[in-house]
Amino acid sequence: MTATAVIVFVVGYLLIATERIHKTKAALGGAAVVLAAGVLDSGDAFFSQDTGIDWDVILLLFGMMVIVGILRQTGVFEYTAIWAAKRAKGLPVRVMILLTLITAVASAFLDNVTTVLLIAPVTLLVCDRLDIRPVPFLIAEVLASNIGGAATLIGDPPNIIVASRSGLSFNDFLVHMAPIVVLALIVFTLILPILFRGSFDADADRIADVMALDEREAIRDPRLLIKCGVVLFAVFAAFVTHSVSHVDPSVIALLGAGVLVLISGSEPGDYLSGVEWETLLFFAGLFVMVGALVKTGVVEAMAEWATDATDGNALVAVLLILVVSALLSGIIDNIPYVATMSPLVADLTGSIDNPVHSDALWWSLTLGADFGGNLTAVGASANVVMIGIAARAGTPVSFWEFTRKGAVVTVMTIGIAAPYLWLRYFVLS
Repeated sequence: MTATAVIVFVVGYLLIATERIHKTKAALGGAAVVLAAGVLDSGDAFFSQDTGIDWDVILLLFGMMVIVGILRQTGVFEYTAIWAAKRAKGLPVRVMILLTLITAVASAFLDNVTTVLLIAPVTLLVCDRLDIRPVPFLIAEVLASNIGGAATLIGDPPNIIVASRSGLSFNDFLVHMAPIVVLALIVFTLILPILFRGSFDADADRIADVMALDEREAIRDPRLLIKCGVVLFAVFAAFVTHSVSHVDPSVIALLGAGVLVLISGSEPGDYLSGVEWETLLFFAGLFVMVGALVKTGVVEAMAEWATDATDGNALVAVLLILVVSALLSGIIDNIPYVATMSPLVADLTGSIDNPVHSDALWWSLTLGADFGGNLTAVGASANVVMIGIAARAGTPVSFWEFTRKGAVVTVMTIGIAAPYLWLRYFVLS
């Protein structure tokens, strides 16, 4: 069974990476094979928290896609696109920096998938107005969302898993994670013009046309916009107070979607047309393939090897967990990786007497998983969602185009995180 799980995952991953067949077909095909081979049964695939489809992620995405589909009818995305382009004087490099900063900040207070769902339509419209290729802008934004989402407990799904296992609070994340995230974002912003050089050529006439636009004319349905604003505010407030209310983000998103469907009067075809069905099915298949690795002990064995290799040295453990988490989170989605690794980190913290050092293990896991999610196109949920949106817009993002940029950013952010962990928890503590 172990060999079957490994072979199916490797073959499926290679098909996704090489794009020989569509990623959704590869993921669903791999899921079908592990189910048919008996590696997983229906209970493992559909109902197990450890090995099954993460319905919280699927339903969170679905709910937010419905909300965004209704919000799109108001014209607010066109409004925001024109506003951003005008504030950036129509210069593409400034547009990219502005949109990535907005994305990073928003991802700290929302989950990064929701932020990508909201910012991607704006980006597509800006680039259409300026007649420039949107793919570099979309990639830059999703990279920023994974960095910014690391700052708070609710910013990235792996953070929620770590918090539930470690007992760390919202304020703990803010105090310990926000400083390194701010530093990483500063460096990321500085390298954007170099990382995406050649992507900022725009016609002067198109820039002039954009600057002449009145963004207020883009709003088509002010009453619907107010309704969407009220629902979105309630949804976002519920996300922020999740640690107090204990209402799961997926439930919040579904409730928000249901309320907005009722009060908007939208037809099913209007809001369901915005749902990225292929992305949802891809996630389902990927979760099942990774679940097979979890059930057969492959992921646990790799994580145990990483922890055993530290030989009781807290600093070595912190740095090794950071690097291994970044690598593995870039290969398998960081959500199932953190869910598997968290119990092992909890065991390891029990063997370390210094509480500052034991907490550093959790921060290294979080930073490695969040920053490592940028490594490849399937390393984080936000990456997959962005690629799905781009494909539907007729501007597909290849696995390797994303990974070439993401790998550079991952190396940069992990290179910043390592000395941060050493200085803060071993030198200055």
